[in-house]
Amino acid sequence: MPAKTLRISTGDGQADAFAAFPDHGQRHPGVLMYPDGFGIRPVLREMARELAGHGYYVLVPNIFHRHGPAPVIDLPEHIGEEARPALMARLMPLIEAHTADRVLSDADAYLAFLTTQPEVAAGPVAVTGYCIGGLLAVRTAAAHPGQVAAVAAFHGPVGADGTDVLAGLTARVHFGHAESDLTPEGLDELNRALDAAGVGYTSEIYPGTVHGFTMADTDAFDPAGLRRHWDRLLPLLDRAPAGD
Repeated sequence: MPAKTLRISTGDGQADAFAAFPDHGQRHPGVLMYPDGFGIRPVLREMARELAGHGYYVLVPNIFHRHGPAPVIDLPEHIGEEARPALMARLMPLIEAHTADRVLSDADAYLAFLTTQPEVAAGPVAVTGYCIGGLLAVRTAAAHPGQVAAVAAFHGPVGADGTDVLAGLTARVHFGHAESDLTPEGLDELNRALDAAGVGYTSEIYPGTVHGFTMADTDAFDPAGLRRHWDRLLPLLDRAPAGD
């Protein structure tokens, strides 16, 4: 599976990124994959390679590139619960500094880069994200209704932070929530907002999961939750226009 490290020009300098894509000598639908707050690391590279194996060009940007190349903080090989508070204390200032204006400016750059790669087919792309990356994925899709045909967010703060982020959304949607992140009442409120937005969607709480359940290098990892994630994500992407 071909993979490479890239640099993307943004309004605030160069963002490092990782890309994986099939070795078929053809053009493939593009997917912008936003990582969780811990950023690009072996587990994200492996997830990108797995998705690429299904026929996609997958681009994973360093969302905190303004603070240095990924990983922007030192990470243990396994992110256990005992290490998490100290890591999050270092990450939260970066997350708080990543304003909506920065999110949208970077999204413009990421999509412009993705859609001009020679391995990427013409036409709309898909966006997916994990944890804070899920929120960035939705913001990106809402800001680019003509470019993004499908969006997925997993254990992200979508809904928990309100539903205003859904304004302008036209892409098909899947939200996979951790059981510890969203109550059934919160899910109902979010799904009503999706109904009002008039988009095609699935939105569900994954049973027995906690925040971060897709990430195999954390204590939150849930193999059944990760399988469910692929079972929802792949059909969503398969329905996206494949381009020329």
